[in-house]
Amino acid sequence: MEYLNREKIEDLEKLFRVNLINSLSGYKSANLIATKSKDEITNVAIFSSVIHLGSNPPLLGFILRPTSVDRNTYDNLVSTQQFTVNHVHKDIIEEAHHTSAKYDGTVSEFNKTNLTEEYKKNFYPPFVKEAKIQIGCKMVNYYFIKENDCRLIIGEIEHLFFDENIQQEDGWLNLEKAESVAINGLDGYAETHLLDRFAYARPDEKVTSISNEKK
Repeated sequence: MEYLNREKIEDLEKLFRVNLINSLSGYKSANLIATKSKDEITNVAIFSSVIHLGSNPPLLGFILRPTSVDRNTYDNLVSTQQFTVNHVHKDIIEEAHHTSAKYDGTVSEFNKTNLTEEYKKNFYPPFVKEAKIQIGCKMVNYYFIKENDCRLIIGEIEHLFFDENIQQEDGWLNLEKAESVAINGLDGYAETHLLDRFAYARPDEKVTSISNEKK
């Protein structure tokens, strides 16, 4: 196996090191986070850091990079406290990746891509119309991470939309049916395939499959 210690990692060429370290944590979720400024300029950007935080209350979080450079998403969150999270599926990966380009805050990525703003339930920021899973959140808190000057944004889910055919009888969403993709590193997009679902694991009991989707 290849081996690198901390000193060797630090000596790597910058882009090489970025690609290596960003791919270490495994496959990550691919989501478009959309916001809108007080001046009604929309912003949408690809994020691979959205995480589940709890179901009661329903919370999710995501990481915002340091604000030493302009961060339109952060500026909009501070002023409006609202954002949407929209799953990326395989048919929109090119458009979704384009949103990582550094446009000026006066420019909406919706106008630079084939992604479409969609407004529902009088929610201020737009949803991404093309997304098959759409989540509307209010920002309830954030935590500054002093080790790297990032911020963990905490959002409470207020609105949830998803295609009917992807939900199972027990509430679980089959993301394979939604064609949601995963991100490998910064720029690799991958399809997912359900292998199995298992019943709640209990001590000294055999793990059993509950999947109706096995092929």
